[in-house]
Amino acid sequence: MAVLEVKNLNAGYGKIQVLWDINLNIEKGKIVALLGANGAGKTTLLNILTGSLKPISGEVTFKGERIDAVSSDKIIEKGIAYLPEGGRLFPDMTIKENLEMGAYHRKFWAGKDKGLERIYKLFPILAERKKQLAKTMSGGERQMLAMGRALMSSPELCLFDELSYGLSPKMAQAVFAVVRQLHDDGITIFLVEQNVRQTLEIADFAYVIENGRIVMEGEGAALLEDDYIRQAYLGI
Repeated sequence: MAVLEVKNLNAGYGKIQVLWDINLNIEKGKIVALLGANGAGKTTLLNILTGSLKPISGEVTFKGERIDAVSSDKIIEKGIAYLPEGGRLFPDMTIKENLEMGAYHRKFWAGKDKGLERIYKLFPILAERKKQLAKTMSGGERQMLAMGRALMSSPELCLFDELSYGLSPKMAQAVFAVVRQLHDDGITIFLVEQNVRQTLEIADFAYVIENGRIVMEGEGAALLEDDYIRQAYLGI
């Protein structure tokens, strides 16, 4: 069953079209990935899914309800969380304060304490350093904090943009291990990444976007063995 479905989507900025006829499904409980280089259209699609950009044509549905004309705050309220590239933390706020910002919406504030308990269990280092300022954390720790903040609203679907960006290989592995844990906990994940190998190793299904069009799709393990993917993205 598709939790989120994109049908015949076209989008752009002003007179410049960026996406052409995008079709994709995100199945409930799955890790679905969108792979592509910089400028391929990944961020534009995320802008549509999060309500910050309206499409030229086409539609987006979440649990059968159209959301392509819905505001960003209403999309969050419906159960979609978004972690943008770089996390966009509040550097001069503490770890705890940053996490609480993930539950700022009145719908989620009542469950803030339970949310903190859940995040601290998932990321023990955040509990240990909850009074520490975000700007004093390492890159990997900041990414974990950003993930934790996104999870404070108990979302059904998480949209993760470039989780591994700027991280060391070791820390990237740790972040992807958390994605696996969230998957095991039943959270549906849409992972937008340039780190092709590690993404395909954990993705149930993946799409490849080039120049604003979906050019390939398939199970993660199958795409990892595809000759084109190996040559174009893995350098093998």
